[in-house]
Amino acid sequence: GYFEQRVVECLYSSKDLQGIELIDSYVFNQAEYIRFNSTVGKFVGYTEHGVKNAEAWNSDAAFLAQERGELERYCKQHAPIAY
Repeated sequence: GYFEQRVVECLYSSKDLQGIELIDSYVFNQAEYIRFNSTVGKFVGYTEHGVKNAEAWNSDAAFLAQERGELERYCKQHAPIAY
């Protein structure tokens, strides 16, 4: 069979919420093929399929803005729980 997985992580380096990093990874059969990193601010592809997806997703301004907003919406809201 096939295995598709999406992993969203919030990495906290301090309690002041300045060092939060959002990592949104897409995995197929245990190989990560594309990742959004809030520090980089865009999607990066690691396979041929991932590079094509990254180009398409990065060119969609609304989709990219939504992904960038997840840092505020998701990570910062859950920071008190993490600490």
